[in-house]
Amino acid sequence: MHCIERLIFWLSVMLAMPPIGQAWAQGDPRAGQALARQICSECHATERTQALSPNPAAPRFEAIANVSGMTGAALSAALQTPHRTMPNVMLDADELSKIVAYILSLKRAE
Repeated sequence: MHCIERLIFWLSVMLAMPPIGQAWAQGDPRAGQALARQICSECHATERTQALSPNPAAPRFEAIANVSGMTGAALSAALQTPHRTMPNVMLDADELSKIVAYILSLKRAE
């Protein structure tokens, strides 16, 4: 299974999980964008204007935001779950809420 397929699989599993809180709802998307540039941009396309991620196996943040049914709970769980192909990034609750808020801000209007 490729990285994107694994990500989609785990995100779909997490979408079925009950909510784990609403901490991401209070995150600051602008601060999350700055954190994403600092922490995630080595591998992921963190900006809406980037067509490709620096690491082809790492999904673009906009693509993650636009996975059908994507929620803050699913993103929070995904970012707190170790991935074999992703470094073990330890985010505190404040950083997590900011990055999740930023990713969700990239969701296209339906």
